[in-house]
Amino acid sequence: MQLDFFYDLSSPWTYLAFNNLQPIIKETGAVVRWRPFLVGGVFNAVNPGVYEARAVPTDPKVAHNFRWLHEWARLADIPLVFPTEHHPVKSVLAMRVCCALEPQQNALQQFSAAAFDAYFAQGDNIDDPAVLARVADSCGLDGKSLIEQAAEQSIKDQLRGNTDAAIALGAYGSPSLFIADKLYFGNDQLPLVRDILLRGQPSESSR
Repeated sequence: MQLDFFYDLSSPWTYLAFNNLQPIIKETGAVVRWRPFLVGGVFNAVNPGVYEARAVPTDPKVAHNFRWLHEWARLADIPLVFPTEHHPVKSVLAMRVCCALEPQQNALQQFSAAAFDAYFAQGDNIDDPAVLARVADSCGLDGKSLIEQAAEQSIKDQLRGNTDAAIALGAYGSPSLFIADKLYFGNDQLPLVRDILLRGQPSESSR
């Protein structure tokens, strides 16, 4: 089965989901299409309440989400340095670099893994072109060329198109996973994703 994984590198929950999804891919043999998008564009279009919640850091839901985030990371044995001085990071440039790599899905997956690690495990600023170029170089890619490509109008349009496509499918945040046009949202729904991929089709109740 094919799984479409819409994601933004700035999202800590997506960092967890991206890593936790890897063994599921191997176990189920699923074909994953990595779809970079801009989660801020999604929020602006369909989920502006996210910004209101972030404006009140003492809100119990915000505080609990941060605690749960670190507990999920510990459960998965995934390093997490978050939040840092760079949070919330601007991810436009990083996601444009991802779009430049989208036709090369294996390279995109490798770069995304390294970029997630740079931001969430090492605390680097992925809005810095030099950091992104270094991450790309570490993957055997041409970082300088990718940064240059990210400035091209076609890549900007591609990022906008991916974001619009996710919204049209019903996405309201990152990560948004789609199997046969059915939405699964976030790291905590991966057990459902695994079950469906093993079954080979969405359950009747999810239709």
